[in-house]
Amino acid sequence: MTGNIAVGLAALGSAVGVGIIGMKAAEATGRNPGAAGAIRNQAIIFAALAEGVVFIAIFLSKFAG
Repeated sequence: MTGNIAVGLAALGSAVGVGIIGMKAAEATGRNPGAAGAIRNQAIIFAALAEGVVFIAIFLSKFAG
């Protein structure tokens, strides 16, 4: 049961993180439209890293129980 809670909290944190990344990327693009390509690339990379936390939590929950 505790592993499931840990995965759920990791997914919640990841979702919040991806939302903040998207919000700040949109804000940065609005401030500097010329850098939209670089901002988009960095936002995609950081969103993937934030979502990777969920996969690590799933992996560790299988062995923690």
